[in-house]
Amino acid sequence: MTAPFEDNFDRPDGGESTSQAATLDGGNGAEANGRVESASNLGPNWTAVRTTAWTVENGRLCGQGAHNHPVWLNRVLPVNARIEFDAIAESDDGDLKAEVWGDGRSAATGTSYTNATSYLVILGGWKNTMQVLARLNEHGTDRKEIRIDRDSDDPRQRPVVKGQVYHIKIERSDSKTIRWYVDDVEYLSWADPAPLAGQGHDHFGFNEWEAKVCFDNVKVTPL
Repeated sequence: MTAPFEDNFDRPDGGESTSQAATLDGGNGAEANGRVESASNLGPNWTAVRTTAWTVENGRLCGQGAHNHPVWLNRVLPVNARIEFDAIAESDDGDLKAEVWGDGRSAATGTSYTNATSYLVILGGWKNTMQVLARLNEHGTDRKEIRIDRDSDDPRQRPVVKGQVYHIKIERSDSKTIRWYVDDVEYLSWADPAPLAGQGHDHFGFNEWEAKVCFDNVKVTPL
């Protein structure tokens, strides 16, 4: 990717239709490169992995019950990039999750997502109890985290509010340090001595567990 990419999820059908499910044991999907691509309204730039939980609804990309099966952007990220998007939780459980510099084709193979290929940013994770920046394993002991305190004056400790639009920015400009911002406030960063970069670590996507979440106004800018 050498030029900015943008998607506001405005689709010709308004994003009001939903697709028939494609399954691993048959159906209308086509399996390619370890991925199952359903005949959905996601458009040509996005691929959902072994799930039909992701769809475009009323001009937003939404998912519910994906169980850590992401939807990946089919564009190769440079090592340094700025990724921006709006995120909305449709329940009090939060769980606004994105994957950055992953392989663009993987999903969880078990109940716990311990085998990611990416950095993960999670706003209001674990039923709105923490904010997390993780590397490869969202349960890893090395993850960076902020515990939510509903009585705190620190905006980073506030829970995700149902229906509120959050502007998320994730960037890497020095080939090693991931910085994560929410509404222009830096939440967490990770200076990685062994950065995830290059083939196998060059895609971006959205993810979630059970609660309904929506995303909009994606912009990826090479740096």
